[in-house]
Amino acid sequence: MNFPATRGRNGRKRTASRGRSRLRLPMRYLLPTTLLVALLAMLMLRGYVHSEILADHRVRDAARQNHVPEKVLDGGPVIDARSGHAKTLRIPDRRIVLTFDDGPDPVWTPKVLDKLKEYDAHGVFFVTGNMAARHPDLVRRMVEEGHELGLHTFNHPDLSYQSTGRIDWELSQNQLALAGAAGVRTSLFRPPYSSFSDAMDNKSWPVTEYIGSRGYLTVVNDTDSEDWKRPGVRAIVERATPKGHKGAIILMHDSGGDRSQTVAALDTLLPDLTERGYTFTRLTTALDAPSAHTPVTGFALWKGKAFVLAVAVSERITGVLVVGLAAIGALVLARFGLMLLLSFLHARKVRRRDFSWGEPLARPVSVLVPAYNERECIEATVRSLVASDHPIEIIVIDDGSTDGTADLVEAMRLPRVRVVRQRNAGKPAALNNGIRNARYDIVVMMDGDTVFEPSTVRELVQPFADPRVGAVAGNAKVGNRDSLIGAWQHIEYVMGFNLDRRMYDMLGCMPTIPGAVGAFRREALERVGGMSEDTLAEDTDITMALHRDGWRVVYAENARAWTEAPESVQQLWSQRYRWSYGTMQAIWKHRRAVVERGPSGRFGRVGLPFVSLFMVVAPLLAPLIDVFLLYGLVFGPTGRTVAAWFGVLVVQAVCAAYAFRLDKERMTHLLSLPLQQILYRQLMYVVLLQSWITALTGGRLRWQKLRRTGAVEAPGAVSAQRRGTGSVPERRPVG
Repeated sequence: MNFPATRGRNGRKRTASRGRSRLRLPMRYLLPTTLLVALLAMLMLRGYVHSEILADHRVRDAARQNHVPEKVLDGGPVIDARSGHAKTLRIPDRRIVLTFDDGPDPVWTPKVLDKLKEYDAHGVFFVTGNMAARHPDLVRRMVEEGHELGLHTFNHPDLSYQSTGRIDWELSQNQLALAGAAGVRTSLFRPPYSSFSDAMDNKSWPVTEYIGSRGYLTVVNDTDSEDWKRPGVRAIVERATPKGHKGAIILMHDSGGDRSQTVAALDTLLPDLTERGYTFTRLTTALDAPSAHTPVTGFALWKGKAFVLAVAVSERITGVLVVGLAAIGALVLARFGLMLLLSFLHARKVRRRDFSWGEPLARPVSVLVPAYNERECIEATVRSLVASDHPIEIIVIDDGSTDGTADLVEAMRLPRVRVVRQRNAGKPAALNNGIRNARYDIVVMMDGDTVFEPSTVRELVQPFADPRVGAVAGNAKVGNRDSLIGAWQHIEYVMGFNLDRRMYDMLGCMPTIPGAVGAFRREALERVGGMSEDTLAEDTDITMALHRDGWRVVYAENARAWTEAPESVQQLWSQRYRWSYGTMQAIWKHRRAVVERGPSGRFGRVGLPFVSLFMVVAPLLAPLIDVFLLYGLVFGPTGRTVAAWFGVLVVQAVCAAYAFRLDKERMTHLLSLPLQQILYRQLMYVVLLQSWITALTGGRLRWQKLRRTGAVEAPGAVSAQRRGTGSVPERRPVG
């Protein structure tokens, strides 16, 4: 992978031209769509060859026979209607044409072929196109060993229900599969659900006439082994044995279920009839007619091969995806279980009356607020800090803002607030500048669009009473949750902070100190070199560096911060694109931790796999859940599909409800959870896939500056508009 360094929100150190960006950008949107379309196409193809799509399983009852010619009803099992005047043919004496329907089957067809080869017998295999396309090697073996092929349609429908267009489709697709598998066409056809010629009726006869007009011989049978009933080997042999020395077309099956009795019956039937002077031969040989096979060449041959190849690819890829989805599903369910268990243990531990990090910390701390064009919300942010019940100094680092952010803060003339100005250099540089200007040994970091509650700083710094703690993650909450997209992010935040972070705390591998609310021991920051500009996720990068240096990173549930989440799909896309790409950069940067010893190795072998699997790999498979759901609803076992999906949804709902209970949040927002699982997950998938493409192509990602309204306040805060600033739109306070 190629993760180029990124610096600055204004695009410094980016040499790619705007023209090249325009050429690269469409691919990042096009490829996710292409992959989804390809996946749907493979699923549809797999469903087609498994008789789940376009299949018709209706079977018609017998009808009257007054329109069927008498010579057909009284004739032989081979019906030739190619000239428009039907005639029938019988098999000469002492000749047997063994016919096998519904294959090829990967289990039973090889056993049947082995028996025929053992006794030097030949027959006719009436194959379905869907089975031939899935098992082309068996079709080739049939031809190579001297057997004859016949069509049995592609999906085995009762053709009396079908239009002539559908009949042509079934025949052409069946021939396409034979061409791709063995390079031949055939002129033999057997209708599904057919029996003897005297069973022709007013519904099946027009089909036979039409089939003849298309150049096919219709082959039924005059001796039915009834092996499909599995009556026992002796019964199959008795029913398959012709009377006297008459010739016969014997109906058997090499697919459609357990055919062990058929294979065992061949072991008796073949030697017995051979001793009686019978020969087992192909149909055209028995009738002294030209071969039914015609070689396929040119475009038709390559078209058939392409079809068979496409079927093979769809079978393998969808098979792998199903297995992968099952494995990921099992891991995700296990993760849910682990989150519930560990979050329960974490909550019980930190909520015990006798729990303490050590002596309460009351010494002052430095709060850093990096700001770039945050005029809309910086006032609410700074005022929330001034109201803190813990002694602090507030340092606003203006990163080259062009909207007067620094001037606004200075004009507020609030105590304990300093403004540090710098040229635009990006958030990591601003934070490092703030660390250099900080007076105290504990540094709190927050975003310029976030507001703290009065107790947030005090709650955030208490874990530093434990000298092993190097950083503390607070509890970021979505303030603007009154829209649907805000509610979805609210659910995500509550679950992430109250389940994931509690779990990571217990496992000792917290992957990220959120930029909105986090605190660091200054000594720890200096030991790892401060905030790095190597990635777009400097918060994840610094957290991983602290783990590798041996520091504990913990979660403080009561250190709440209220942040303004993106309010449009485009803004959310921009934010998550940067987050996911930055996380991938951080994982790649710290990859050597997997093979190192000590604290770095412990994090590398626990934390990195967790983050990689559940934040990078598993979300890529998220659309499969909905794709398979949609497929199952339309073509598959609808009841089981719905039950499985609702089962997963119930598990997620239980986890979400527990997270909301831990955070003392109202449950009403969970009403949007089902819709979140269908729509929101797809957006996150496309964002993550776009990040993968950026990483693999070595693309450079710009800082994404989101438009803010400044409407988010901590519960109980006084709005800027009521203070007389007048520029902030009226909204109800969150909480």
